[in-house]
Amino acid sequence: MKKDLVWTIIGGGNGGQSVAGHLGYKGLKVRVYDIDEETVEIINEQKGIHLVDGVLNGFGAVEFATTNLEKAVHASDVVMVVVPALVHKAIAKDLASVLEDGQIVFIHPGATCGALEFKNVLDEMNCEADIIISEAMSLIYACRSPKKGTASIKGIKNKLMAAALPANKTEEVVKILNIAYPEIYAGKNVLETSLENLNAVMHPGPTLLNTSLIESNRKWKYYYDGITPSIGEYLVALDQERKAIGKAFGFELTDITKWYEVLYDATGSNLSEVVKNNKAYADIDGQKSLQTRYLLEDIPMGLVPLACLGRLAGENIEHIDILIKLGELLLNKDFSKEGRNLENLGLENMCIEEIENYLETGVK
Repeated sequence: MKKDLVWTIIGGGNGGQSVAGHLGYKGLKVRVYDIDEETVEIINEQKGIHLVDGVLNGFGAVEFATTNLEKAVHASDVVMVVVPALVHKAIAKDLASVLEDGQIVFIHPGATCGALEFKNVLDEMNCEADIIISEAMSLIYACRSPKKGTASIKGIKNKLMAAALPANKTEEVVKILNIAYPEIYAGKNVLETSLENLNAVMHPGPTLLNTSLIESNRKWKYYYDGITPSIGEYLVALDQERKAIGKAFGFELTDITKWYEVLYDATGSNLSEVVKNNKAYADIDGQKSLQTRYLLEDIPMGLVPLACLGRLAGENIEHIDILIKLGELLLNKDFSKEGRNLENLGLENMCIEEIENYLETGVK
């Protein structure tokens, strides 16, 4: 393995600055790409990112920040994509012409089926680079960026599942990712990491079911106030649909409440209690508008692929479908068409066995 790996972070938002700052804090060689010129300028002036008001406090040095994607990616070993899932497709199109042989593209997080979408786009763009695509089941942090050039990491997950496409490269990828994140462990394939995406369970439902609170302009806490016992029960029922889909594809997925114990040491008698016992969520405010990533991203990039896979497997997905339809009606969006459906993922007209073979080999 190359001694001094170069890590390119695509994205200068909450997650991107947290990743870059943390990796720089650890002494790794880090670059940052972002389209925001002010963010790039500030990081370059500081020569890194300040970590404040969180579980990590200090300074993470960065080699450079740039708005030039080719410069950021050239001679890099790991290209870590830390941007909203809504722009994964656009990022994949931009990367198609600048990726180089031997690189690992790590989508952190992939949302649901991020790696599959990425590969489908790169194939459509005739990307010739010999790369490995991989994804994490979620972002390793609970974090915010209070201002440009600064990151506040409120919590770091105890464990984080990742996998590669093709799956026969997962062990190789995880070994490298462990240099930065010893918390990362191997999943069976990128469908397992996708189906364990907790955002699809925890974001759209509470947001839609708290519409009146969101539009009241009152200050509220998303997890502490928004996930009442009844809403928590709904999410647990939706989670059972997610687990049934996983079982149809050969996975024994983890209960949402168990995940909180594994990731954050948070427990309780029900989901509402569990999230209130998660200290990493204490400062997360509720939204002031329905124009939020919890809907605009986590429905089309989370619930829609779940629903498509569920229908393919013949599973009952009524709790998932109700939230998709409610979101479409309230926001006047066609999430089912615009989102990660089987066609957009390159899985159209494939049966479960064919999908499983594709996940393992990368060949249809």
